[in-house]
Amino acid sequence: MTSRTDPAAAAAAVYRAHAGDRDWLDAFSACLDRHRAGQALSRILAAWGLSQAEAARLFGVTRQALAKWLDRGPPAERAESIADLAAATDLLLHYLKRERIPAVVRRAAPALGGRSLLDLLGQGRSRAVLEACRDMFAFEHG
Repeated sequence: MTSRTDPAAAAAAVYRAHAGDRDWLDAFSACLDRHRAGQALSRILAAWGLSQAEAARLFGVTRQALAKWLDRGPPAERAESIADLAAATDLLLHYLKRERIPAVVRRAAPALGGRSLLDLLGQGRSRAVLEACRDMFAFEHG
């Protein structure tokens, strides 16, 4: 953590400054959540080795729209998809060397019917991406 203001102190100061304005606090919280989602998306792109143009194509949006998502967070209707991909990315980062992830997400897999994780993402199937990653690392003990 950097030498910036203590997060708890900053939160308390913001809350004190706006304690009487619940709508403002709700809007602030929503903005903070969107920015965090934008950070999660940036982390996904970095881990998967995706350019903004490639990611935009996979999400079915323009590169400009994707850049906006990275800056301000994705729209609410994409939140679940981004959360699924973030969870899948966490699994990939936990079990694989970072430099292997771009090749793994691009490789066609028999278990995915000859498709890759990127193929599933391009079909809008982020939950299937997460399930495939869970299956990939479902080791049995015993």
